[in-house]
Amino acid sequence: MTIKKDANRGGPQTLMQAHEELVRIRPCPKASLPVWLSYYRRSAEVYQKIAKSDPTHEGEAQYWAQRERARAESITARIRAHGLVPKQRERR
Repeated sequence: MTIKKDANRGGPQTLMQAHEELVRIRPCPKASLPVWLSYYRRSAEVYQKIAKSDPTHEGEAQYWAQRERARAESITARIRAHGLVPKQRERR
């Protein structure tokens, strides 16, 4: 199979392209929590966009987006527990 270099210009358009892109940019297992947080936030954004651009996989993409958001929230809690990031203030 031949893959064009510019096939993903503008980001992935299908669920499979999203998986491939996110595997490529996945941090190493020993990466810091902020690096993982950034990765999971990016992943959630990518999957949310895929839910709109790949209608045959909308439900699955939404699942992956929610899964990645949950992981980001978990990491945020761990970072806060270690005092690395101050809690955000509620807006009035």
